[in-house]
Amino acid sequence: MNHSTVTEFLILGLTKRPELQGILFIVFLCIYLVAFLGNILIVIAIISNPTLHTPMYVLLLALAIVDIICTTTIMPQMRNMLTSRSTISYGGCMSQLFFFTWSLGAEMVLFTTMAYDRYVAICFPLHYHTIMNCYMCGALLSIVMAIAVTNSWVHTGLILRLTFCGPNTVNHFFCEIPPLLALSCSSVRVNEVMVYVADITLAIGDFTLTCISYGFIIAAIFRIRTAEGKKKAFSTCSSHLIMVSLYYSPVIYTYIRPASSYTFERDKVVAALYTLVTPTLNPIVYSFRNKEMQAGIKRVFAFLKH
Repeated sequence: MNHSTVTEFLILGLTKRPELQGILFIVFLCIYLVAFLGNILIVIAIISNPTLHTPMYVLLLALAIVDIICTTTIMPQMRNMLTSRSTISYGGCMSQLFFFTWSLGAEMVLFTTMAYDRYVAICFPLHYHTIMNCYMCGALLSIVMAIAVTNSWVHTGLILRLTFCGPNTVNHFFCEIPPLLALSCSSVRVNEVMVYVADITLAIGDFTLTCISYGFIIAAIFRIRTAEGKKKAFSTCSSHLIMVSLYYSPVIYTYIRPASSYTFERDKVVAALYTLVTPTLNPIVYSFRNKEMQAGIKRVFAFLKH
């Protein structure tokens, strides 16, 4: 049972220097708008174009929705950096933690699912439509949702069991597990163990499965006879691997350590990579370079002109 005396948390923000808060807010607002508008455009393009109603694009649709939820969960709190006192209620902090942890888990499993989809498409092209039918796609998305919700409920529930009796200053720009564990007056041992288990199974596990899928894909690419085909396939695979590495690496780094080893000034920069930078780059890497997606987006703009 929770016996916290803290009713609200003071969010310190990205920096302790007031003169930089406004500049950083503008920078991150621009990043957020690019991420939000880019992902919204993908959502509209896929939903409005029947030709994009295939497993690959449905997974891209899911990724875009997760990125929108992730960035929108965090950005309202960053808006308070412009005020002298940025606070969030205890309930608001727990809600933000739940939705962010959900989006974190969903994105990691989605990357693995998307890698599996590409593995089937490239390594078993003749059987792709049989394997990745609508039922398989629905089953994979259900698994993503179940894992993400379970992960979020477990960690949010464990945080709710902790006692917060002061201080109440969160040395971060939003409510995340590591800075909240550092504020707890009660033992966080169970929380640390569960975070470590989740990091091993979700982050490292999914990253390993994703790399294995791309390993098989690269092996298949070597069998492509034309130099142009190899170059195009390698370009796509390399950009995808860079993106998943950019996402998984900071997540693994952040959550695999005990609370006593957190260095928040550095960790805030690391957190910005998987909360704002990656959701901004995902549409560019996974969607905007795709010719079918480009055609779908053009149809959206053509419709808006009329």
